[in-house]
Amino acid sequence: MKTYQLLIILLVAFSIKSIAQSNIGWRGLNRDGVYPEAGLLKSWVQEGPELLWTIADAGKGYSSPVISGDKVFVTGMDTEEKNEILTAYTLEGKKIYSVTYGSAWDKSYPETRTTPTVVGDKVYVISGSGEVVCLNAVNGKMIWSVNGGSKFGAKTNVWGVSESPLVYGNKVIFTPGGDQTTMVALDAATGETLWTTTSLNDPCSHVSPLLITHNSIKQIIGFSENYVYGVDPETGKIEWKFKDWDFVAKRGMDGICINTPLYYNGKLFISNAYEMRSHMLELNDDATGVKLLWRNDDLSVHTGGMVLVNGIIYGSNWFNNNNGDWVALDWNTGQTRYKTAWDGCSKGSVIAADNMLYCYEERRGTLALVRPNPEKFDIISEFRINKGDGVHWSHPVIDNGILYVRHGNAVMAYKIKEV
Repeated sequence: MKTYQLLIILLVAFSIKSIAQSNIGWRGLNRDGVYPEAGLLKSWVQEGPELLWTIADAGKGYSSPVISGDKVFVTGMDTEEKNEILTAYTLEGKKIYSVTYGSAWDKSYPETRTTPTVVGDKVYVISGSGEVVCLNAVNGKMIWSVNGGSKFGAKTNVWGVSESPLVYGNKVIFTPGGDQTTMVALDAATGETLWTTTSLNDPCSHVSPLLITHNSIKQIIGFSENYVYGVDPETGKIEWKFKDWDFVAKRGMDGICINTPLYYNGKLFISNAYEMRSHMLELNDDATGVKLLWRNDDLSVHTGGMVLVNGIIYGSNWFNNNNGDWVALDWNTGQTRYKTAWDGCSKGSVIAADNMLYCYEERRGTLALVRPNPEKFDIISEFRINKGDGVHWSHPVIDNGILYVRHGNAVMAYKIKEV
């Protein structure tokens, strides 16, 4: 009897631990674009890796697919382009269900931006209008919905809310900005408000927040239009804020902050477009303040994110909304290691896995396998994504040896693992 009871306790503990660790969403487990894969192909044939399946009914969107358990989750717009939908597919690309969860943004670039966050048997999304929603991952039924845009007085620009929800413990984080508050925490089970921060009197940005651990201190890193700031996840206290950007006088369009920062070893790397460029901040010991370590004029990431591999930051640089080049920076010094054009291509998104870069160019849809070489943009293989339509802004995703690429209504799955 005692052995049986011990077994039950262990099984329950394992189940709880598994659910706690299954927080899957925007740019991978750590929101840094680096996927913990091994045994992936180091080159592709000319036509690209093997295409396993394609679906063409995800709805228009720029968000990334998320793979959790035996399902692929994708957000998009419905056929009337008035509402946002969550669609779940099998790992073979067969539709399981499709449900409406909120209102699409009705101004510039209305396509869905929120990448789902999956925790256990729940899926969390945020609509372009600021509705924070929890859905049942098994059947898509709505568990709760909070109109965060109206409830917290969200203040946005012409691109609306573009946030992928951060879930930490029993909290779902949402950053409405405005004059009521800056960031809020909702109960992950009920949607009830747990805390609200003070207001920075600043509109929201388009950055999905980041949870870090610094000297054993948990902190949420958030962005408003002009500030980056750190929040105590238990109380909602803003511990520090920073807005001394050296390039603010040159910025033609304030508040276009999109990219989740990179955190490593007490430092935060921040890069955004429209002349904001790149900055490295260092947290003090108790995470109550930051100082500027260096800045760099050569990398100004637009929508594609950045990755840190072997001490080097890789990303693409904004010239204008239609063009850009590719850049490598030294994490410690900010030195530019290379800054180069990709022949026939523009800027785009980047992720990393198994010590390789996956660079997805946004205009022509060229996807390249790139060796992370600090001396040059070292393309090994490349091919073009020819399904879907619109700009290629969705970030690729890698899970269990499969590369998932979303382009507009379409999602493709490619086999990239060695047999």
